[in-house]
Amino acid sequence: MRRPNDNLPAPPDLPSFRVEPGEGDLGESVDPAADRHEGTGLVRHDVALHEDRIDADAAKVVRRLERAGHQAYLVGGCVRDLLLDRKPKDFDICTSARPEDVRALFRNCRIIGRRFRLAHVLFSGGKVIEVATFRRNPVTEVPEEDAAEADYDILIRSDNVFGDAHEDAIRRDFTINALFYDVDGRQILDWCGGMDDIKRRTIHTIGDPVVRFREDPVRILRAVKFAARLDLGIQPDVYDAMVSCRDALARAAKPRIFEEILRLLRGGAAHRSMWLLWETGAMAILLPELAAFLDDDEATSGGGARFWAKMSAIDARTKALGHQLDDVILWAALLHEPMEEACAGARDRLEAMVDFLEPLIERIAMPRRIADGVRRIIAVQPRLAAGKVGRLARNDVVAPALDVLELDWMARGKDCEPIEKMRAELPPGLPASPRPMRGGPWRRRGGAARRS
Repeated sequence: MRRPNDNLPAPPDLPSFRVEPGEGDLGESVDPAADRHEGTGLVRHDVALHEDRIDADAAKVVRRLERAGHQAYLVGGCVRDLLLDRKPKDFDICTSARPEDVRALFRNCRIIGRRFRLAHVLFSGGKVIEVATFRRNPVTEVPEEDAAEADYDILIRSDNVFGDAHEDAIRRDFTINALFYDVDGRQILDWCGGMDDIKRRTIHTIGDPVVRFREDPVRILRAVKFAARLDLGIQPDVYDAMVSCRDALARAAKPRIFEEILRLLRGGAAHRSMWLLWETGAMAILLPELAAFLDDDEATSGGGARFWAKMSAIDARTKALGHQLDDVILWAALLHEPMEEACAGARDRLEAMVDFLEPLIERIAMPRRIADGVRRIIAVQPRLAAGKVGRLARNDVVAPALDVLELDWMARGKDCEPIEKMRAELPPGLPASPRPMRGGPWRRRGGAARRS
């Protein structure tokens, strides 16, 4: 398939912050903490983020930690999003305080996590402010005779070591995610050149991109997500490393892969996300069934164009609703046509669907409740496409199945009014996602598929 032109709009201006002179009253206000990070390569940027855009509870947590003698900063995605004139989804805090210290300061705090403990400070309305202690990358001593093998397998399997602020910054994935914000000093703390990349609107790894992607291959998917969702460019050396390291995705933790793919679909930028996933070759590693479908545009009679139109329809629907679509609907829409192609001419459609989905369950740890929902939705598509609801009207699969059919018809440019008429036949109170079926058709280690 020939790759179409990806005509993206020009990036917006960034009026959300202003850089102020480093001398005068603002500089004097941070003098008590000015020598905190001396000798660490820190660059301070005097930046006035609008106070009303910073979560008041997060600022309260930072200030209480500071009054107790700890270092505390807003960090990561919230700082990045504020600088890019976007509304942060949540506000995270990094601090020198240990989790027990945080809990001692806040009665409304709980400590979570076995692998690495985090403090969650709870507020009304279900709001959670996450507070993490500074971490650093662990130093692993490698015997000289094993150096060659270790150079190949540098996958990070544990990073549960407390550290200092500058060590926490440089262990992060991308420069734009390694910016700390001093709430009272009104300064950005930058150890990695992230402010320059914010101004350039580019994604760059901290350090050698090949090393960083081999340490954690899921960073490839995160680069795709940030580029698509935030409308950022990718530095050429980072893009080349994404392509050359894509095979390492097969070694990454499968549940993380599954969740990151969902995030690519949920954020209102599914089209560009899937495009980058396919263009870099990462799709061929994680979803080879879909990649093969897109690569053979002639055999699928324009299936690629329909797929990209469907991704645009998902984005439009997500933005119109103001929230993400159900996970089962997203997966069913993503795999609809490749699954239909796999079932074409099969005597047993159920068996063909199971044959299609079983490798996905194994490869990316797709939960069986998701796989079962996808199977049931795709199974009723021909009937719904013919306008026959009938006894399906009371089935929990019909509402999400109509959503998937609507996305398919939008991609094909068809009138969706018949779908609205079918929706009007449905009783109220049907779930947005099909309920998991007990048992299901899935194989038990090589056995035949069970019918449901």
